[in-house]
Amino acid sequence: MTTDSYQPAAPVAATAARRQGASALAALLLRLHFYIGLFVGPFILVAAVTGTLFVLTPQIETRLYAAQLFNDSHGTPQPLADQVRAARAYIGAAPNLFAVRPGRTDAWNTRVMFTQPGMGDSESRAIFIDPVSLAVKGDLVVYGTSGTLPFRTTLDYLHRNLMLGEFGRNYSELAASWLWLGALGGLWLWFSARRRSRAAPIRAARAPSARRLHSLLGLWIVLGLVFFSATGLTWSRWAGGHVNLLRAQLGWVTPSASTQLHGPAPTPDEHAEHHQHAGMGMNMPMPAAGDPARFDMVQGIARAGGIDAAEIEIRPPRRPDQAWSVREVDRAWPTQVDTVAIDADRMRITSRADFADFPLIAKLIRWGVDAHMGILFGLANQILMAAFGVALTTMIVLGYVMWWRRRPVAGGSLAPLSEAFSRLPPPLRAGVLVLAAALGWSLPLMGISLALFLLVDVLRWRLAQRR
Repeated sequence: MTTDSYQPAAPVAATAARRQGASALAALLLRLHFYIGLFVGPFILVAAVTGTLFVLTPQIETRLYAAQLFNDSHGTPQPLADQVRAARAYIGAAPNLFAVRPGRTDAWNTRVMFTQPGMGDSESRAIFIDPVSLAVKGDLVVYGTSGTLPFRTTLDYLHRNLMLGEFGRNYSELAASWLWLGALGGLWLWFSARRRSRAAPIRAARAPSARRLHSLLGLWIVLGLVFFSATGLTWSRWAGGHVNLLRAQLGWVTPSASTQLHGPAPTPDEHAEHHQHAGMGMNMPMPAAGDPARFDMVQGIARAGGIDAAEIEIRPPRRPDQAWSVREVDRAWPTQVDTVAIDADRMRITSRADFADFPLIAKLIRWGVDAHMGILFGLANQILMAAFGVALTTMIVLGYVMWWRRRPVAGGSLAPLSEAFSRLPPPLRAGVLVLAAALGWSLPLMGISLALFLLVDVLRWRLAQRR
């Protein structure tokens, strides 16, 4: 044997071990990717379809509720105090005055918003007042910071919880928990397949196969899928609590203006879109400090203090020791979400939170949430989000087509999760266990569903062995 042909045994064994570990990891990821698509795919599909419908419908909603939103009156707008009194005369004394949104222009009606028992979180009853004639133009339940009207509120509830309340939120959290891993796992599998096929000749097909189109769509939208997953989890029920805890520990909390005239500031929350009204004390009578006559004065102080967005919301205090709150609600680009707290007795601003002074992480979170909802860049944002939704929907359908065509073979050819895991080298096996435990704690629904995947996998493997 010559020295040129001699190879030490140790490097050869190490190379073989690496290849065996890579093969076992590929088998594990392939099986996991299959389970994500088969069992979590329907939840992701529903989230994609409902989310696409939600971002595509603002213009439809504006036309649908044009009679409530707009007016054709000509003349000088009446004071906000008179508009609030007109709404109160219509709705009666029982509901609590929650906020007022003056019309952004003369053609827009003012929203006088009330809360009352029986309404859901983030919901209020808006009385639409013509600011010139003081005529009542509509009475609708609106939702969240964006003031979504009933048509799109239904789509939002479908996307968020399938109209099933708190229990239904588990569906969207399950989808968001697995979406990023399915996307990144599919990307890794695609690169692995590319490496294995480099030596094979490239053959041009007359039409792209379901597998090829599934892979191409995944490559084009993989970053978007990770973005949807991350921003969706911040709204989730279980994982969202862990996200908020982490943000608090790292100092990534969004600043807010304190409405307390005495005492500590309230806990901020940029997800008021979904739960801003919880625990408002709906049966509490409106304090004298919230007299409608003060709305015009408070608005003037806020405008003089730099609140210059066309869309603002004025909230009276709920207790005598609280300040008025005036905030911008224009979350398009450039983002205008400044907030000031005003002591109406002393006619001065006591606290403020300007978006320009937000830490970078808080700004990124605000932009991410708004982009997820399709409102950050207007129509361009809507089209982009809808394109991602359609691509994701198509990719999931193609995945089921692939499974249906190959189900007799594919089901038996994929190694069980437990077998693929047992083939991993000990260091890699320990790393997978630690990662699974960490993800299971951070994303509880992922941990629970992973345990179910393993149970199904073992039962199916045992049935196959008996046969």
